[in-house]
Amino acid sequence: MPKINYDGRTFAPITNTRTGEVSSETTFHYHQAGSIVWAEYSGGSIFKGQLIAISDADGCLDMRYHHLNAMGDLMTGICRTVPEVLSDGRLRLHEKWQWTSGDRSTGESILEEKQI
Repeated sequence: MPKINYDGRTFAPITNTRTGEVSSETTFHYHQAGSIVWAEYSGGSIFKGQLIAISDADGCLDMRYHHLNAMGDLMTGICRTVPEVLSDGRLRLHEKWQWTSGDRSTGESILEEKQI
């Protein structure tokens, strides 16, 4: 069983590579059942998106994602996420991703759990 539980957590990006489409206006709502993690996301230039991932014992995520952006493009990608537990108990997610559509560029982003 993974030692980090993502269920019910909400995240927003604090940094992203130039070729990424999520922004501080994008919100991710995470869910988890066992080692399966999924989320819905939207906001900013993202109309609607979903992701699915497998969590390993350390809480790292092997993820696939897809979304419809504001220009009407369907975008897809892969991502490897490494969690960091902050001093206040919130999570910071360090992501390395690659588009599997469009220009197939790579990038890095950091998401941080929102305060409740």
